[in-house]
Amino acid sequence: MRKPPIIHATRDVSDSRFLKVEQIDLEFSNGVRRTYERLKGSGLGAVIMVPMIDDDTVLLVREYGGGVGRYELGLPKGRLDQDETAEQGANRELKEEIGYGARKLKILHNLSLSPAYMTHMAHVVLAQDLYPERLAGDEPEELEVVPWKMSELHTLIGRDDVTEGRSIAALFMAREYLAGRFQRS
Repeated sequence: MRKPPIIHATRDVSDSRFLKVEQIDLEFSNGVRRTYERLKGSGLGAVIMVPMIDDDTVLLVREYGGGVGRYELGLPKGRLDQDETAEQGANRELKEEIGYGARKLKILHNLSLSPAYMTHMAHVVLAQDLYPERLAGDEPEELEVVPWKMSELHTLIGRDDVTEGRSIAALFMAREYLAGRFQRS
């Protein structure tokens, strides 16, 4: 296991280059009024990929999560660039994070992080027919790629280093799609 990065300082910021706080004034159908605050993402959306190296093996990544202060095991993911489709962004992020591209990409669904106070959405993309290709990415350190059997998801979700809800949901969506039990309505 890698040694976590050294934290040199923490500070509060009202706005960041990624997120802005926005207030919205609402009136519900029963006449009750409320002001909600939400985090408004500054990007064009995001992708979270389920890269399948074979019919039962997904490639996970271990990377440092600043929010939880430790290394987490989950799916590769990233923000979309300007003028990039979800499929293009998914393929670019795969090449940057795991060193593979995909000949077959299928958007399974979209996931929100926390719809009560965040506008952020991520496209869940199943990536199949992988081929080796690496692009330089923006990660501060090389990500560890960890193969995992989809037939062993029940053991994966019991691990202390697997807590990111989007990864867990996307893995189960992909498993059900691959088994023919999931279709987007």
